[in-house]
Amino acid sequence: MPTNSSSPYLPFGENKNAAWYGKDIVSVKQFKREDLEYIFGVAHEMRGMVERVGTFDLLKGKILANLFYEPSTRTSSSFTAAMERLGGSVIPINEVKYSSVTKGETLTDTVRTLECYTDVIALRHPETGSAAIAAKVMKKPLINAGDGAGEHPTQALLDAFTIKAELEHFDGLTVTMLGDLKYGRTVHSLARLLSLFDVKLNYVSPDILKMPKEVVDEVGAKGIVQSEFSSLEKILPETDVLYVTRVQKERFENADDYEKVKGVYVINPDIMKSAKQKMIVMHPLPRVTEISMDFDDDPRAAYFRQMEYGLYVRMALLAMVLGKA
Repeated sequence: MPTNSSSPYLPFGENKNAAWYGKDIVSVKQFKREDLEYIFGVAHEMRGMVERVGTFDLLKGKILANLFYEPSTRTSSSFTAAMERLGGSVIPINEVKYSSVTKGETLTDTVRTLECYTDVIALRHPETGSAAIAAKVMKKPLINAGDGAGEHPTQALLDAFTIKAELEHFDGLTVTMLGDLKYGRTVHSLARLLSLFDVKLNYVSPDILKMPKEVVDEVGAKGIVQSEFSSLEKILPETDVLYVTRVQKERFENADDYEKVKGVYVINPDIMKSAKQKMIVMHPLPRVTEISMDFDDDPRAAYFRQMEYGLYVRMALLAMVLGKA
């Protein structure tokens, strides 16, 4: 395995006394600023190793269970690719259609069973707080891959890594979050994570999709300046990071409410004429109509690069919780 003697993170090896060995990753509230610097350093090394050799045997003999109670393309595939590039194996359980869950098995029984066969579990579940409940009964590490409208910590980490990689710093940035801020777990986690830095946060949404008060209060307690708007035009020129979210039809109880707000914001080349030339547009994907494909070739469109950064971050996290970083 290639090493880099100038790196503070390599060579990798067994380190069961490391701070993250055996730990769960459930919420962004776990992280301090120095934790992010370490994670981003490991992710940077993972990127270099993938570019140089593609796959390596750091986690050879280790097994990940991808336990997804909701549909997923990017997150599930990203965890699979991360584990396999590290030399490990994956048990994929998608939408649990053919598992014992359909027989009425509880989440806690399912994860306790799966940890008998695996070394780490990545869990996506539709209920807020489910990851913490599952982690509490497990002896092996659990990584929260999204729990309802709650949190999505690995997405927030890859989002922050994207900002770092693209703009090189956090302090002093203006980050504008646009769209479904009520149900969008990605923006809940990212707002909390960015509160570790000196940033300004703008929230742009329809009235019925505002950022939850509990998130606003929590971020505000860190001294972060936050502002709410219903229109993007006024604040777009000052924005360094525009984080666009999909209005999530599956989260609405009333179909009429969804129809009222589904196309209220659309990012296209014409609207982006008023934005800075050095800024980025991000999106956790999938998108529907909220970003026009006509904008994809703009160098400020970072959302597909964002997906690639996610691979390196999840590789770093798997190595960390399994004592290999």
